[in-house]
Amino acid sequence: MAMKRNGKSPVSSDPDEQVMFFKDVSLGPHETQLRFRLIHFWEARNPVKKTLIGLEMLLIDEQGTVIQGFIPPGRIKKYLPDMKRGSVYKLINFYGSKNKPVYRVADHVATVSFAWNYEMSVLREIPISFDEDRFRFHSYEDFEANCDLKGDLYDVVGHMKLVDGQTLIERPSLDHAKIATTRHIMVHVQSHKGPVMKLYLWDQAATDFCEKFNSCENTPTVLLVTTVNTKRLGGTLALTSMSSTRVFMDYDVQPTRDYFTWLGSNPEIANQVSADVITKRETLSIAEIFSYMTQESAKAAFFECTATIDDVVHGYPWYYIGCSGCHSKATNGPSSLICTNPKCEKVNTDGVAQYRAKISVYDNSEQAFFVLLGDAGRELTGRHASELVSSYFEANKSEGADHEVPVPEALISTIGQTHKFCVKVTDHNFSGNTRAITVTKIVSLDPTPPTEASVRNDIAAMSEEAAQTGNDVCGPLKGRGVSGDEESKRMCSSADPELTPKM
Repeated sequence: MAMKRNGKSPVSSDPDEQVMFFKDVSLGPHETQLRFRLIHFWEARNPVKKTLIGLEMLLIDEQGTVIQGFIPPGRIKKYLPDMKRGSVYKLINFYGSKNKPVYRVADHVATVSFAWNYEMSVLREIPISFDEDRFRFHSYEDFEANCDLKGDLYDVVGHMKLVDGQTLIERPSLDHAKIATTRHIMVHVQSHKGPVMKLYLWDQAATDFCEKFNSCENTPTVLLVTTVNTKRLGGTLALTSMSSTRVFMDYDVQPTRDYFTWLGSNPEIANQVSADVITKRETLSIAEIFSYMTQESAKAAFFECTATIDDVVHGYPWYYIGCSGCHSKATNGPSSLICTNPKCEKVNTDGVAQYRAKISVYDNSEQAFFVLLGDAGRELTGRHASELVSSYFEANKSEGADHEVPVPEALISTIGQTHKFCVKVTDHNFSGNTRAITVTKIVSLDPTPPTEASVRNDIAAMSEEAAQTGNDVCGPLKGRGVSGDEESKRMCSSADPELTPKM
């Protein structure tokens, strides 16, 4: 008996038995032996009728080749009690059915379908080493290229930026009851130096994530999710889990450990993208933003909103004097301006005019007041606030420094313009102190900006699609008799291949 590498348990078997490796599996019936480790198994159901199609499996042999397996529904009850993830099995008699090109989780052209006369047993002792798992990682560019194609389902590993809309600066609190009701949770994840992606975890994957996250002693950082499908949601690439998805964190498997080490050697990567950048992509109407502000569960969030400017509010200061370092408000001190931000190193500072203009905007649903801050005002007018203030005083030298500069033409000329505004809803909006919404950025206006209705429809479609990992194996399970062929036909008649795409 030989010990397995990487600390795996020893196993042995009769060396005289003929064994076929996965790389040699072809289409059609086989009366030979396979040996494999069971990586994962899950139920495949018709996404419309919800009927059980069979049991899907992910298998790996001693050469490290991964293949997909399938057990018809009539045989699941007999073998399910003996099936355990990570165990090694021997299978005699199987049928190599064609691996469909949609929702694939393995590269092999065939699927190992358990024939009517197959024999499966646990191998407890064989002098062969089986790898525990195998992952298929791809880059952001690959995800983009395969978006909405319903092709291969790849694995993703990266570091988490937001969990359920919460940053990881303070450990997020995940509500089991909420996740059970909504059936999903959204995680913003960034892989190496790629852009941040939205990852939607559904049903069991959401539950597994919540349990793993809450059970970790320290706040988890690294996330690995298997077999994700790529969709375009609101014009943005999104990843969605499927019924075959598994979730790993930090030190669970070797790839997460390797990524954790890499992230520790590149600490600047973890802070590369700020929370406002990765949460601003949700597009709402003004009415929907106001509705969100009234919800008890609402919290600070960033949205995009397309609106038309119909006025610039007069009698309201359109700028303020800010610290030249951190742009916080500066106040008059005994001999100089003082920054009001206690964390700022510039106690005595030079004052710089910053935008704080209040504009009235409207869309097809509602009217609102937006407050332009900092760079948002410059993006709208094309000029810095300090430049406009300086120009005014140069033209009006008789005015004192305390004189309030009237609203400049650069702002007034924007009336009638339509823009896409990145807005921030804050605690002040929830407390009722103000309904004015802060604008943090103005972005280019897309020809057809996505609506909240389209986003909801996309999410609903993703929810249904997350269940579409069924395997409609309809090839005849030929063996020593005709019963396998008859059962296969019955299976095919109950499973619509267009509605039950195989992974």
